[in-house]
Amino acid sequence: MIRLFLVSFTVVMFLILAIPVMIVEWIIGKFSPQTRSQRSMVIIKFVFRLLLLEAGTKVTVLGEENVPTDIPVLYIGNHRSYFDILITYVRVPRPTGYIAKEGMKTIPLLRIWMKYLHCLFLDRTDVKKGMQTILDGVEKIKSGVSICIFPEGTRNPNAEGTVLNFKGGSFKIATKSGCPIIPMAISNSAAIWENHLPFMKKTHVILEYGKPIYPSELSKEEQKHLGAYCQKEIQAMLDKNKDLI
Repeated sequence: MIRLFLVSFTVVMFLILAIPVMIVEWIIGKFSPQTRSQRSMVIIKFVFRLLLLEAGTKVTVLGEENVPTDIPVLYIGNHRSYFDILITYVRVPRPTGYIAKEGMKTIPLLRIWMKYLHCLFLDRTDVKKGMQTILDGVEKIKSGVSICIFPEGTRNPNAEGTVLNFKGGSFKIATKSGCPIIPMAISNSAAIWENHLPFMKKTHVILEYGKPIYPSELSKEEQKHLGAYCQKEIQAMLDKNKDLI
């Protein structure tokens, strides 16, 4: 329970004590949105690293050389834990927004930081709003901001190493913007917390980045089933890394 207390305490204290910082960031954003974006990324990376340390999480990263640092990308990954966001965000080399569920907009203070970090909110119950979120993601890419999405649509509660079917709509961000897709395979993250609520346990997580996928370079059949193609790539990495956990 000590780890849960430390993580919870840090989150609450940051959201409260960082209110003056949030106000400063808001002022900076009025004059230089790019500066605010960079500053906010540094701040949140620091907090996320602290939370991972408090949770006792060790992350082994593979294939990081596959991530371009000079252009925005669409990250797609499997999703088994809330910690997937922390694990992946601390590694991003440039401003990156995550596509989150609509309900996250109701959390005070957190939603403001998410806005500063270019996050977008997806309402899966409204097709029109969902498409607008995808188009907003395309604009983010064109402005130089990477986007990360977990295309399973929810956290996977099934056995470790399994992947739920990917929803195809999110891949339009890549096909409409022309950016590369970076597949991410996250192994064992549910062992941090979700597998044994409410306890947090010391855990070894594997994060592997696959080679960039350029949809325009795939065959017509692969482009037609882009979600399934990317899912297969991630599944292969998960299978390969089972013995490393």
